[in-house]
Amino acid sequence: MLMHIWQYVYTTYLRYWIKWILRHVTGTCELQRICSRYQPGAARTMKTEYSLKSSKSKLLRGAVESSKEHLGKHVEQIMKEKNIKVQTNLLFKESLHTSLLQITGYKSLYVSVEDVRKETFCPENARHEAMLLKLWQLLMPSVELESRVTKQWGDIGFQGDDPKTDFRGMGMLGLVNLLFFSEHYTQEARLVLSHANHPKLGYSYAIVGINLTEMTYSLLKSGALKTHFYNTVPGAPELQHFHQLYCYLAFEFDKFWLAEEPESIMLFNQYREKFHHVVRTLLKDPHASLQLSSPRLQTNTTASLEAN
Repeated sequence: MLMHIWQYVYTTYLRYWIKWILRHVTGTCELQRICSRYQPGAARTMKTEYSLKSSKSKLLRGAVESSKEHLGKHVEQIMKEKNIKVQTNLLFKESLHTSLLQITGYKSLYVSVEDVRKETFCPENARHEAMLLKLWQLLMPSVELESRVTKQWGDIGFQGDDPKTDFRGMGMLGLVNLLFFSEHYTQEARLVLSHANHPKLGYSYAIVGINLTEMTYSLLKSGALKTHFYNTVPGAPELQHFHQLYCYLAFEFDKFWLAEEPESIMLFNQYREKFHHVVRTLLKDPHASLQLSSPRLQTNTTASLEAN
């Protein structure tokens, strides 16, 4: 309760006067101080985002909703309103533009991911079918499918004879993630599949993979992935960056599951929530970077959940 009262007082009254005093003492506005104090990354971009959203200026607030094509114009308008001369503040102009590119890019990424999620898997769609069959070929290169609808799908962790029913929750996003992992990190995906087929610690590879797609999607939607993307993508994050993060989580969850040694797959939801909590804790670090720094995931990841 006290925290909410303090936050209200600060944002409503104190923040304005603190900014006013600092402006007159330093001769610079809040955005200038942020860009000069912080290196490129999440700390700078998130503080820039907060500053713009909290501004009393409609122009500054509107900048975070700008399109990529109009960012340059918005930066110039902000500099004009803040009386910042472009000729002597080129570094500030570049820094502000980069931050806005990341801020608006994150919003655009969510829209792109949502579009893929809303696309329903359709057996009559040749592209969808080709992607599904390619997933099988990448994971099970020495085994041919007996037919399109077969119990063999259970060998890679689908629940029924036809995988289409398992994609209902996440739509095509679930399949795209599974395929991206298998295409770009084939050896690692096969390794994870072998662990999933362990007689004691096994789990449904594809179903868990789709579940991790939902986790990645929810982290994106909540804004929790801002630290990661602002630290790892110098411009606007795109779909491939989302898929790469999914690969990281898919590999790390497998390590987490094996290390925890659950007594039963029936405890999956409990361990999923524990894993989710660990990931969210990592993402609260302003220096968070959960990217895969090498195709050899088992020996080289920027951040490892094992440390937690």
